[in-house]
Amino acid sequence: MNSSSPVLFGAEAFLIERGPIGILLSHGFNATPQSVRTVGEQFAAQGFTVYAPRLDGHGTSIRDFEASTAEDWKQSLRQGFDVLTNHCSSIFIAGQSMGATLALALVAEGLPADGLITINAALAIPAYEALSFEDCPRYLKESTPDIKREAFEIIYDQVPVVCASELLTLIDQTRPLLPAIEIPTLILYSAEDHVVPPESSDYLYQVIGSTDKRSYCLLDSYHVATLDYDQETIVREATHFVHQYSRLTHTG
Repeated sequence: MNSSSPVLFGAEAFLIERGPIGILLSHGFNATPQSVRTVGEQFAAQGFTVYAPRLDGHGTSIRDFEASTAEDWKQSLRQGFDVLTNHCSSIFIAGQSMGATLALALVAEGLPADGLITINAALAIPAYEALSFEDCPRYLKESTPDIKREAFEIIYDQVPVVCASELLTLIDQTRPLLPAIEIPTLILYSAEDHVVPPESSDYLYQVIGSTDKRSYCLLDSYHVATLDYDQETIVREATHFVHQYSRLTHTG
């Protein structure tokens, strides 16, 4: 869908052109590229070209969000991959929360990435799973972003119930696809996460088809780890992973 509202200040997609290895960096549900900008800038400082698309319906208006679907969000990420193919010959996909879920789904469907980096991948959302959607109001009050340190995140203060339902459908459709994913995967997860249980990343590690996989626990962040204390740890571990598995620098 096309947005009917202007993009909120600070919520814009961003492209940082550096070297031939690219990182497609996806924000999560009800977030914007602002939530991954600092990590993206640190990746660029390591010499990677970084593109963080704004997922459809995000960062404009709640009405735009309400009209968007999981397929629209996936298409935003597909288009982001196409952007990087014009700049890079080796591309990795990194995603925070639902951004990781979208990345997993697209790779399972055949998107030709060299590797995957998931950050608190949303493969279960207990707060939404507990809802009876038939009895819900049209909009749900959004909780304070789950960040351990003092940080600001651009979000809508309400979530359309249809979007919460779309997210759960996306998760349900993605989980059976995980054994089909065979590319190298780095699974980053927070030890304390009040949105997605850490066990979701344990499940991902167990069922994903990749034989080149590694799980790493972030000890000083909550759910939105890309805005939390472990930003440098995320960049360090991901940089090592990318250099290990990129077709341009393969050391694995």
